[in-house]
Amino acid sequence: MRNKIQFLFFSLLCFIVLVNQKAIAQASAIGIFDGHTDVGLVKHQGNVQYDPKLQQYHLEGSGANIWATSDAFHFVWKRIKGDFILRTNAAFIGKGVEDHRKIGLMIRSTLDSNSKHINAVVHGDGLTSLQYRKTVGGITEEKKSTITAANVIQLERKGNTYTMSVARKGDMFVTEEVSDLDLGDEVYVGIFICSHNANVTEKAIFNNVRIVVPAPATLVPYKQYLGSSIELLDLATQNSTVVYQSPKSLQAPNWMHDGQSIIYNSEGSLYKFNLKTRQPVVLNTDPAKNNNNDHVLSFDGKMLAISSGDGGPSIGYTVPATGGRAKRISAVGVGASYMHGWSPDGKYIVFCGERNREFDVYRIPSVGGKEVRLTNSPGLDDGPEYTPDGKYIYFNSVRSGLMQVWRMKADGSEQTQITSDDYNNWFPHVSPDGKWICYITFLKNEVEPGDHPFYKHVFIRVMPAGGGPSKVVAYLYGGQGTINTPSWSPDSKHIAFVSNSQ
Repeated sequence: MRNKIQFLFFSLLCFIVLVNQKAIAQASAIGIFDGHTDVGLVKHQGNVQYDPKLQQYHLEGSGANIWATSDAFHFVWKRIKGDFILRTNAAFIGKGVEDHRKIGLMIRSTLDSNSKHINAVVHGDGLTSLQYRKTVGGITEEKKSTITAANVIQLERKGNTYTMSVARKGDMFVTEEVSDLDLGDEVYVGIFICSHNANVTEKAIFNNVRIVVPAPATLVPYKQYLGSSIELLDLATQNSTVVYQSPKSLQAPNWMHDGQSIIYNSEGSLYKFNLKTRQPVVLNTDPAKNNNNDHVLSFDGKMLAISSGDGGPSIGYTVPATGGRAKRISAVGVGASYMHGWSPDGKYIVFCGERNREFDVYRIPSVGGKEVRLTNSPGLDDGPEYTPDGKYIYFNSVRSGLMQVWRMKADGSEQTQITSDDYNNWFPHVSPDGKWICYITFLKNEVEPGDHPFYKHVFIRVMPAGGGPSKVVAYLYGGQGTINTPSWSPDSKHIAFVSNSQ
């Protein structure tokens, strides 16, 4: 009897060790997540593989369902408190077995199968919905989206209010909301997969996965800042990878002519960031000491036009792209000047100038000299930039109500509105091949037409240079500093931008 008890005790001890080893393995970091696990009773153990180069997550999992009073699925998670925004692009791999297999974003109070939770989910048949369980062991409820087959998914928490924003890639978001759902302060958040059939395993791929901690309501703009990520967007796949992160405010990446480095500004200095070594180096711009996010490379890549305000209005300078002595080109005592675009021949620079409390587009010789006013409509005209052939200047203007993208000939004639929608569109940038325009879009319920603040829900959109429908290529949290300057790669295949999170 004693030997039998010892055997049972030893067997139990081995079982506990195995369970603990599994728990430890599942709690190891995967990308931005703390761990992964099967929730509920599953027949086939799930798994996740992380590709650090593409920053993609490959999930496989089974599980009977995420519905009714209990759930069974595979979950990749992180513990987090307070308000946050989850976002991903997600797609099943293969045809699959069940129409109601599920992928999406999940927030849970616990890892118990009957936990309170909310999830933004896309089903195998395209049904896209916001599902939630208000009480432990309660019945799952659902709000169906007006669109189907979403592959861009966002789930945001503000207190006890949860908002699902979903889109088919290229479109703007459609939202659903649930309020008064108390999941507790610290929760499990992440990505999931459920086969909806206990006997099979499904696979899916998740990219552009982000966990964003937004600005608190108490943040003082231009005095307090969130951390920054420099991201490179592949336009062919619309997959974005983070190449550099900092707790400081990084702004306005310019892709250098050789395609190997990026210039950005932070805390008054300009930095050259090597994409291979992932290391930034300060550029000498003396005597310009307080540089802002209006800086632009010449078409030949040899010179920079920069904007600097040392306790006064912003002043325009030119400086070698490798750094050196900055030369002032702005006139003295005329008002603020924000440099935005070189002419292709390098002879002129266009900028946004504040003169007598009006902001308009001006042109000035790159060696300095007399400035010429190109726009004169009341309200803000900003962000001017030449096309590669030098024939046109794109800019943004509030003259039609909301901020929209406009175009004029290089002499300021034939000013024509290019975008006309229900959003605020800023800073049009022409691709080096002259075929495309990218610009940043703010929501009109968050931002006034004449403003482009930090830390908002924004979209980077692309449209043909000659006009035509726009498509969203990046969904992010950012704004001021995201793409203030031309940020195309020299081959017109990538865009550099800045996103933000606390």
